[in-house]
Amino acid sequence: MHSFESLQVAEGEIGLHWFGQNSFALKDAAGTIVQIDPYFPRDRPAERFLHPEPPLDETELRTDIVLLTHDHGDHTCMESLRRIHGAFPDARFVGPVESVNRMRDAGLPESRLVMIAAGDALSLGALQVHAFWSKPPEGVPEDDIAPPGVTHLGYVAELGGTKVYVTGDLINTFAEHRELVDPVAALEPDVGLITMHPTEGEFPYFDGAVKLAVALGLKAAVPAHYACFVKRTYDPQEWAALLPPEGPEPLIIPYNSAVVYRA
Repeated sequence: MHSFESLQVAEGEIGLHWFGQNSFALKDAAGTIVQIDPYFPRDRPAERFLHPEPPLDETELRTDIVLLTHDHGDHTCMESLRRIHGAFPDARFVGPVESVNRMRDAGLPESRLVMIAAGDALSLGALQVHAFWSKPPEGVPEDDIAPPGVTHLGYVAELGGTKVYVTGDLINTFAEHRELVDPVAALEPDVGLITMHPTEGEFPYFDGAVKLAVALGLKAAVPAHYACFVKRTYDPQEWAALLPPEGPEPLIIPYNSAVVYRA
């Protein structure tokens, strides 16, 4: 059994485990466990991966629900999804059309798959999920951002009374577009799991991630999408130093470890 299963989470709290990259797990006081973008390949060449061992053996962490933000290999990883389904056949898998099609083609049973689109809201037991665009399907021509090749979603996932916003791989200028920010902000998320990078340009730079966290009124902001690939990592403390003193609070979860958060 993985240590996250035995993590003590009281009413009004949520457990957050970060495995690196955009792979997270959430846990409520009742023991519901939700994985987000599980990515734990076993073949990890040193020139590509920072860590020689995967941060999770998927068969050890009981999982009720999996949320997938988009159909890229480090977010919809069939190697990990097959192992989760094999160990926990009752788990449900929620994602956009391309991710669901990939899982269906790989043989995961239709009864376990849930397709979701931007604007949708659904309830799966203790979990309530609202889906939003992270990359508009038409791109953003005025920002020279081309249409994405697959559907990119973000989610506000409410579990145990705490609302967690998962950005997924969002556009660099997301915080500049009220039509993208306002629908998320309207749900008043408590915590944001924010993809960013200081130099790449596909995702928000540090200042854009700060602007987004402030615009959403987050209580706590968690940096994501690093500490996995050799060529795609950063120092989260540099980003945290840019947050205004009045908040949000920077919540930097050490690699492959968990915290308990109370909103």
